[in-house]
Amino acid sequence: MKVAIRSAGLAAITGILCLAAVAQQKLPDAVPEQQQQQEKPAAQPAAAGPAIDGTPKPAAGAVETDPAKMGETGKAPATNSDPSYVIGPEDVLGISVWNEPRLTGPVMVRPDGRISMPLIGELTANGLTVNQLELAIADLLKKNDLIKTPQVTVQVTQINSKKYFIQGEVLRQGAFPLVVPTTVLEALVNAGFKDFANVKKIEIIRGTERLRFNYKDVIHGRHMEQNIMLKPGDMIIVP
Repeated sequence: MKVAIRSAGLAAITGILCLAAVAQQKLPDAVPEQQQQQEKPAAQPAAAGPAIDGTPKPAAGAVETDPAKMGETGKAPATNSDPSYVIGPEDVLGISVWNEPRLTGPVMVRPDGRISMPLIGELTANGLTVNQLELAIADLLKKNDLIKTPQVTVQVTQINSKKYFIQGEVLRQGAFPLVVPTTVLEALVNAGFKDFANVKKIEIIRGTERLRFNYKDVIHGRHMEQNIMLKPGDMIIVP
């Protein structure tokens, strides 16, 4: 009886040792759950998917590069920093006199071409360049014994005196500032045509003159003498 019990005990111990050996062989292959989480690759950002209309949709945080969309923001008023610019009625000026806040600020040229300034009174700005107006203001300050050596700066902050006009079958009608030299073709391209515009019979009204402009000819390089430079007050009519 004792021999049988001893044999059974030895068999049990042998089985336990075998199981322990098998477990030790499998342990190196097991990776702790925390290590598995650390080894997982970082999530990639979602790729840009197509929009409903089939056009690509930019990914989140992407910068818009479409020139057409970048240009949809509102336009600032036309300005001119050229010191030789000739001032006209309704232009808005930024006048600054160093160390004299009473004489510094925005000034609008009245329809009669004159401006009003504190301490100085009225003076004519129409027809003067920016540099000439600076000298005129400085001279008045010295003559009136207000400032011995005035330092005057004049800037045109908004151009309202030099405009051309477009009316008729165009997408953008109205008055446009004539800030830089502009041809009839450039003005029309800026305005855009409506579907039923008669682009062969465009007219430019300049005072008592009526000048013809055939858009089809000009864009094909024919009769380029029609593509004149616009002058302030020109009216373009697109039938």
